[in-house]
Amino acid sequence: MSKPAELAPGVRHWRHYLDAGRQKLLVDEIFQLAKDAPFYHAGMPRTGQRLSVEMTNFGKLGWYSDAAKGYRYEARHPLTGATWPPIPATVLATWEETAGYPAPPEACLVNLYRNGARMGLHRDQDEEALDAPVLSISLGDHALFRFGAARARASSRSIGLESGDVLVFGGPARLMFHGIDRVYTASSTLIPGGGRINLTLRRVTRPG
Repeated sequence: MSKPAELAPGVRHWRHYLDAGRQKLLVDEIFQLAKDAPFYHAGMPRTGQRLSVEMTNFGKLGWYSDAAKGYRYEARHPLTGATWPPIPATVLATWEETAGYPAPPEACLVNLYRNGARMGLHRDQDEEALDAPVLSISLGDHALFRFGAARARASSRSIGLESGDVLVFGGPARLMFHGIDRVYTASSTLIPGGGRINLTLRRVTRPG
C-alpha cells in the first residue's frame, strides 16, 4: 500500500488507491446493489428542499434526511422499506487497510453527482462514534473538494479528487467542514450515464 499524503492533521489522501480494474468492478457492483436500494433525493430539515445529489446506502445503517425528522440514520430504505444491501467487500477491505479503526463501518453512503450537483460545506456529526474516522472513495468524474476547520471559506482549502482516490479524516479533523465545490463533467467515462460517485464510510455506534 502506498504512503498517503498528509493534507492536514488527521487528513490523509491516497491518490489512485483503487486501480482501474477494481474501480470498474466496484461501479458495476454499486449499480447492481442499487436495483434493490434505488437512489433517492434526501430533503433538508424543516424546509424539505431536495438535495441535488442522489443518494443510497449500503450496510447496517443508512443516512437519511427529511423535513419532519432531519438528519439521521435509518435501518431501512425510505422508499422500499427494505434493509440496506451489504457493503461491498472491496469497500470493507479499503476501510481495514486505511482507517486504522478496530471496528468495521456500519454505514456506506453512496452519493451520485450528476447534472451540476454539488455538496455544500457541512460536518459529519450525526454519529456516536466520533473517535472513528470518515473514509471517502471517489469514482468517476474528478471533483474539487473543499475542507477546513471553520465554515468561512477564508479558513478552508481545496484539493482535486480523482477516480480511485481515497481520503480519510479523523482525530483532530473528524468534525472538519467539507464539501464538493465542483464536479468536472466528462472527465471520466467510468460511470454509466456519466457523473461521479462518492462512497462515504462511517462507524455510527460505539463498538461494544
